[in-house]
Amino acid sequence: MNKHALLEERIGEWRAYVLGRRAVEAADVDELEDHLRSQVEALGESGLDDDEAFLVGVKRLGNLDSLSREFAREYSERLWKQLVVAPEEGEGSQAMPRDAAVAIALAVAAGASVKVPELFGQRWGQDAYVSFYLRNFMLFVMPFLALFFAWKRGLAGASRLWLAAPFVAAGLLMNLSPFTPEGHTEILAALHLPIALWIAVGFAYVGGRWRDHMYRMNFVRFSGEWFIYLVLIALGGAVFMGFTVFLFQAIGLAAEPLVANWIMPCGGVGAVLVAAWLVEAKQSVIENMAPVLTRVFTPLFAVLLLLFVATMATTGNGLDVERELLIGFDLLLVLVLGLLLYSISARDPQAPPGLFDRLQLVLVISALLVDVIALAAIASRIAEFGFSPNKVAALGENLILLVNLGGAALLYARFLRGRTEFAALERWQTSYLPVFGVWAWVVVALFPALFGFR
Repeated sequence: MNKHALLEERIGEWRAYVLGRRAVEAADVDELEDHLRSQVEALGESGLDDDEAFLVGVKRLGNLDSLSREFAREYSERLWKQLVVAPEEGEGSQAMPRDAAVAIALAVAAGASVKVPELFGQRWGQDAYVSFYLRNFMLFVMPFLALFFAWKRGLAGASRLWLAAPFVAAGLLMNLSPFTPEGHTEILAALHLPIALWIAVGFAYVGGRWRDHMYRMNFVRFSGEWFIYLVLIALGGAVFMGFTVFLFQAIGLAAEPLVANWIMPCGGVGAVLVAAWLVEAKQSVIENMAPVLTRVFTPLFAVLLLLFVATMATTGNGLDVERELLIGFDLLLVLVLGLLLYSISARDPQAPPGLFDRLQLVLVISALLVDVIALAAIASRIAEFGFSPNKVAALGENLILLVNLGGAALLYARFLRGRTEFAALERWQTSYLPVFGVWAWVVVALFPALFGFR
């Protein structure tokens, strides 16, 4: 029996399980089966085998009076063994899976690319070349990440050209524009370039199917899990570098140059590829991290933002809009938006509204209040002192976040009142993703010229 026949057998078992435990019309089960097959197909294209894709698809289907969840548990032990325990010899096992070998090769290539400019005199860590590496650091890693997914998804020829275009454009813009070294527009371009290129990576991740809502939501899930793995790798890397310095100090040698000039930059870009591969390899297991993290941090951030607004109202202190604080506020709001996206991607879309959904609405409304306060402060500062690159960038980003959070708040409120389905909120967020990419490209491509590259 081939693997696809086994998949059909699993789907048949699931169908019989649902029909046998609840009075469900056959037409309803047909609709659910179509959705399950779509999920399995999408997950299979992201690298999971049929058994893994089937189990994750069942988990995402919804509650069905806990029947799907019970059914999924029956196969969890086998799936766990498949993911964690190495196959026995003779079962077609390899020393290293092909995608792991490709990911590691690309990670090594990305790490090596950081050192290539040194062959032409651009030495990492020297003050004279900070500007060069600030502008180009994302170009040492993002193309390799996109290449990994283009290979893994089998991206077609025309789609490859579309994928290459933003990276070529970014390379030309960042290196041919006459930036003032470490000036406002250069820093803004460097800060927005990761967002612009991450959307391009998303195009590769979904195999060119960017118009499909389900594929965009899968990319949101990947982004959250990738960030978690990258943070964990970074923490482990920090410990590794600390012990490297400690051990060499014990024999009277200074390892700081090795750490600062080789391990940190090369390991940093390589970790991006390794984290992406780990998410792909363990997707169905680590997906369970999403509900835990969102349930811990959603109430914490909601309380933090409410406390901030209340303190500002009672003390009468105004908001400082210097560059560093503008960046900090935008990062805070983006973090809240990321938390919202992550929780939406982890939620069972067919489950009824609950307490956590109300907490989510509180978080969104709190973020909206903070965004309005920031917008008022920025507008006041522009009226008093005129336009500057930082203020205009912050104004645009806060307006974009205002629309996004406002739409999310409205849809969440309607969902809690039973006037719309949760899927409407999912579609709103995934459809809004290109807006962030477009604005990032505006800042990278147009702001330098508009503000004289200063």
